[in-house]
Amino acid sequence: MGPLKLTVATTDYDHFRDFRLGAVQAEGIEATWLTLGHHEIFSRFTFNREWDVSELSFAKFMAQVTRPNADIIGLPVYASRLFRFASFYVNRKQGIKSAKDLKGKRVGVPEWAHTAAVYMRGWLMHEGGVALSDIEWVQAGTNEAGRIEKVELALPKGVRLTSAPEKTLSGMIASGELDCVIIARPPNSFREKHPDVARLFPDYEEMERRCYEQTRVYPIMHVIAMRKAVVEENPWAARNLYNAFAESKRRSIERILDPAVSRYPVPWLANYATRMQQMFGAELFPYGIEANRPTLELFLQYAYEQGIAHRRVQPEDIFPPGIMASVKI
Repeated sequence: MGPLKLTVATTDYDHFRDFRLGAVQAEGIEATWLTLGHHEIFSRFTFNREWDVSELSFAKFMAQVTRPNADIIGLPVYASRLFRFASFYVNRKQGIKSAKDLKGKRVGVPEWAHTAAVYMRGWLMHEGGVALSDIEWVQAGTNEAGRIEKVELALPKGVRLTSAPEKTLSGMIASGELDCVIIARPPNSFREKHPDVARLFPDYEEMERRCYEQTRVYPIMHVIAMRKAVVEENPWAARNLYNAFAESKRRSIERILDPAVSRYPVPWLANYATRMQQMFGAELFPYGIEANRPTLELFLQYAYEQGIAHRRVQPEDIFPPGIMASVKI
């Protein structure tokens, strides 16, 4: 009996590199790895399940893993995580200076099930004093027209969401047709320094540091999903994959923290990473469940409140049973 052959699709991350290139092996598994843009990966896995193991938007994952008889399960491996107060962009002419100024405004998002927007809408609801129903929501592509929702939604009562398939968020925020947009990637109108487009929170990094210190929430953007049939037929495969991802990440962090060799073309990177290690603790980019419980519980709550998850679940419900069982001796 040969190794289990699995197809894996992710974007190119340094913390996946050693696993992807074969320097790290998942015991008993032969991986065929596809490196694609994450929007293509999300769409093809969501609609067609074209590979066995896939990077997936956390929001889109929650919509699918909470379906009745879901056919996917997660690994507690986090491809991408970023703080998102930088994701609010406003039209200067609208006089928006604070979160509460968004009441009664038109706010755009690339998709309702857009992970960065889920975190920030949740923050608006629970910390910013702005209910989802206080805003007129508009869905459109960031810089290209025609973007669509990829998962089914059950919007909360009173929430208004309209689609503008022929327009872009970048164009609408610049023209004033939208008052604000919440986008993971800066719109072209901001990148090209349109005079009317600015960040709502120019001091976003300080806000994000304070938020982390208060909540210990380090937002997870993308997770690793896999077809549930693979786990049902090969219960050992999930933990073996997790172990390989974890070892690959350990090697990546070791490279970043190396003070003797400049492995990346960024000055003082090791010094900065060391300071971040002092802030975050020994584990700069933790995988697993317990180390990420505040983040997981918050996002699972937000996804349910915003009509993306079909049911309220706990972190252990979205991963294979016993995936984090201790193996210490």
